[in-house]
Formats: sequence, structure tokens, C-alpha cells
Amino acid sequence: MILRLAIGSLRARALTVGMTVLAIALSVALFLGVEKTRTGARASFADTISGTDLIVGARSGSVQLLLYSVFRIGNATNNVTWQSYQDIADRPEVDWIVPISLGDSHRQFRVMGTTPAFFEHYKYRGGRSLSISNSHGLQDLYDAVIGADVAETLGYAVGDPIVVSHGLASFTAHDDQPFRVAGIIAKTGTPVDRTVIVSLEAIEAIHVDWQSGAQIPGQSTPVDVIRNMDLKPTAITAALVGVESRLQIFGLQRWINEYPEEPLLAILPGVALSELWQIVGIAETALLGVSAMVVVTALLGMMAMIFSSLNERRREMAIWRAMGARPTTILGLLVCEAMLMAAIGAILGFALLYVGLMLAQPWVDAAFGIWLPIEAPTAREFWVMACVVGAAAIASLVPAIKAYRLSLADGMMVKI
Repeated sequence: MILRLAIGSLRARALTVGMTVLAIALSVALFLGVEKTRTGARASFADTISGTDLIVGARSGSVQLLLYSVFRIGNATNNVTWQSYQDIADRPEVDWIVPISLGDSHRQFRVMGTTPAFFEHYKYRGGRSLSISNSHGLQDLYDAVIGADVAETLGYAVGDPIVVSHGLASFTAHDDQPFRVAGIIAKTGTPVDRTVIVSLEAIEAIHVDWQSGAQIPGQSTPVDVIRNMDLKPTAITAALVGVESRLQIFGLQRWINEYPEEPLLAILPGVALSELWQIVGIAETALLGVSAMVVVTALLGMMAMIFSSLNERRREMAIWRAMGARPTTILGLLVCEAMLMAAIGAILGFALLYVGLMLAQPWVDAAFGIWLPIEAPTAREFWVMACVVGAAAIASLVPAIKAYRLSLADGMMVKI
């Protein structure tokens, strides 16, 4: 009976109830949307690099090694000699290994030297491979493959010339050996988008006339001569390693960390990514707190709406009391109305969320590289819905108790 009365009462006040339900729906959709974005961002962050078992570099901290080798942030404390790289590559546990050389830049974008194996073995988002438009990778010595953000920001197309600068904040350019944009990598949402990729030999080539970080005065080797040189590097910055069997990862890691020829560090990317997320992920807690406050604000608005309607409904409640309704019935009626509004708002919020996900998913993926999965509602989301309904019931208790205390005489005295 109370449920039927509550439904009839809500229908009689359709406009104000509808506005309240819409406010609750939008707040629930915002809260769940933030949660979806948070989990999607976390998953995309963890999938920045996948399929790589170890990252090897000079001995430093695991997060520092991850930052400069994967995210191109910061600099290595030291390089890894080519002989050490070959010793690691010759280990029987190693299935594949990809060298990385960093240090130069192009208009604030990092330049990375590597081998064609990088395009074969670098994976992201659970095993997806890089897609390069109009190119098969690094074929010529002066070929460069650029990330999507580099191409978009600088307006580059395949075939355009590109000049690499020495160092990260240097005004000295290797303009005597320009590169050619040989391909553009499709958007990945990873640091690859902001990277200019060239061959290891090209890194050596542009530094033929350099020594100790400075160009040798008066020396300029012709490009034709450089092309015929032995451009094998003497050192690299880091290396990505894949092993034959997952059971061999820790044994190889221990061997690299105890390598006697020079101090090296091998890290597991997943573990280092988790450590890094603990540092940068504090913002997600603040974001959840803000969205939770939006839900609380909507519930407070609902409580205010019930309060404002009490004076108008005093005669209605007095008539119910006169017809035999108990004070607890009045209290239960208002609580039931609040729970119905919250439940309808939560369901509508779910619907708005999934419609928004379907519309925004391709754009967010293309623009930010964050994949927002569209999946069946999780237990956590149902728990959020139950909490909203429960909170609405609690919030309605204050006006409900006031209505409970209204006397029959006071209600009958209200003039029409």
C-alpha cells in the first residue's frame, strides 16, 4: 500500500520529482564515469608495454629505468656497453632483445635509436603491435619513423625532411645529415606517439664528427663516406628483453643484476609500472572524492525538495491521518518516495553512462589512448547503486521525522 501511495504521490509532482531524478542520474553517471575512466586509465597505463619480460639498463632505480626507457622521461645514469648487450643477447634464456639509444631530440620530442626488431616486438595494450602507415620501418640509414603526436603537432607527412638536434635542450642541430620521414605510427596512447625513431646506425652516423658531447672543430665527414663506415654502436641506453620461458625470467634477472663486467639493472616492467602508479595514482582518489561529493550534493537537493514540499503536503498528510494512517505510515511514505527517486535516478544514471561510453569510446581511444571497456555492470557498480538508494533513505529521514511529528490538528488548520 505504501509503495502504491508513493508512486501516486511522485506522479502528482512529476516536474519537481523529474528534476530531482535527473540530478541524481547525472551525479551517478558522473561517479561511475570517473570510475570507468580511472580503471581504463590504469589498465592503459599498465599496458604501456606488454610482452616484454625484462628491461635492462645501467644500475639505478627501477622507476627511473622505466621512466627513461619506456616513457622517455629523464636520463640514464650511465650507458650499457655494446659488449654487455651482446653478452645478454647470447644467453640461452633470451628469445629476443631490442636495444634502445636515447639522448637526442627533435623540437622537444625525444629521438630513439633502435633496430627494426623494435617494431616487431614492442607490444602495448595486451599484445597489440605498432601500425605504421606507408612504410615498412627503417630501411635507409636516414629514415625516421615518427609517432602520431609528432606528426600531428609538427604537421609532418611521409617524405618530409626532419633534422635531429644534439641533446635534449640543445641549439646545435645535425643539419648536415637530415632524415626523411619514412612512416607515421598510428595512435597508440603510449610514449611511442611522442617519439622519433631512427636506427642505431643513424645515431652513430650523426655523431661521427662529435667527441665528448661537442662537435670536433673543422671536421665534417661527407655523407657518402659515412654510409660506408662501420657504424656499430659502442654503447646503448637500455634494452627490452623477451625470454624463452617465463620460468627463466628471475634467473636471467639475477644473472644480469650480478653481471661482473659493469653494474647493470634488470627490472620487470609490470612491477615497475605498479610502483610508478602508486606515485602518480593519488590523483584518482581525489577525483573519486570530487565525484562522490556530486552524488552527495544531489541527495541533499532531494532532501531539500522533500522539505520544501512538506508545508504544501500538510493537509494531504492530515487527511491520511484522519483516515487511520499511523504516523509510521507517513514516515515510511516519505522514505519510500526518496528511495524510489534514488533508484530511478541510479538506473537512469547507468543508462546515461553506457550511452556516453558508446559515444565517447572511439574518441577517447584516438585522442588519449585510454580504452574504456563497455562491459556488463560489475558488482562494484551494483554496490554503488545500493549505496545511493540507502543514502537517499537516510537523507529522507530528517524531513520524514518532521512529517511524523506533524499533528493532525496542525494539518487540519492549514487553509486551502
